[in-house]
Amino acid sequence: MKIEHVAIWVNDLEVMREFYETYFNGKSNNKYQNTEKKFESYFLTFDSGTRLEIMRKSGIDKKKQSDMIGWAHIAISLGSRESVNQMTARLKNDGFRHINGPRVTGDGYYESVIEDPEGNLIELTV
Repeated sequence: MKIEHVAIWVNDLEVMREFYETYFNGKSNNKYQNTEKKFESYFLTFDSGTRLEIMRKSGIDKKKQSDMIGWAHIAISLGSRESVNQMTARLKNDGFRHINGPRVTGDGYYESVIEDPEGNLIELTV
């Protein structure tokens, strides 16, 4: 068994697509649109084969809470501590909010945490 993809609702589909393409080498399919349901999405495929679906639908506009039940973050393995350090610096320099790290966590992970353009947490790991 493997997880085929994960999906996230977004406010700005194009900004989010560009973010994951620019910083994480995601390759996007053509936009899917269902005008009747007012739904649109992209699938982004990463080098590992993992896929992320970013979706937008009219009417889904509830404010996110900082502590809520559901997915907490996405972790992206960059392969080395140096890569984590470099990506953290790049994202910070480009104006994305840095939450913490790089650091070694209590369970032994080397990670840094940043927010994507809509405030979703991304753990950058080895």
